[in-house]
Amino acid sequence: MSIFVTFYAIVMVIIMIAFIGLFVLIVRALLKYIKSKDVRQEKSAMRKSLGEALKEHRTRSKMTQEFVAEMIGVSRQAVSKWESGTSDPSTSNLFAIAKLYGISVEELLKEVE
Repeated sequence: MSIFVTFYAIVMVIIMIAFIGLFVLIVRALLKYIKSKDVRQEKSAMRKSLGEALKEHRTRSKMTQEFVAEMIGVSRQAVSKWESGTSDPSTSNLFAIAKLYGISVEELLKEVE
């Protein structure tokens, strides 16, 4: 009977150590996430800046979101998401957009930086 009690105690200690280790990992991850707030905000601002540049060029070119979407083969919602900063266009779409607006990708990205 004492072997089972000892075995049970050892298993419980191992489980407790595992939970403590898991707790430590979760706390470290949360602290890292909290400390990265500035980086996340900066990335968000960059996306908004790219979106603002895309919208500015589209309106300057007197094009609608629907027209841009048709010309590059995406949905109007995709163009809207790019302009609002919710998502970023793929590299190939970025090249197509720049060509449509009559500028180079480099010029477009310089406006963001």
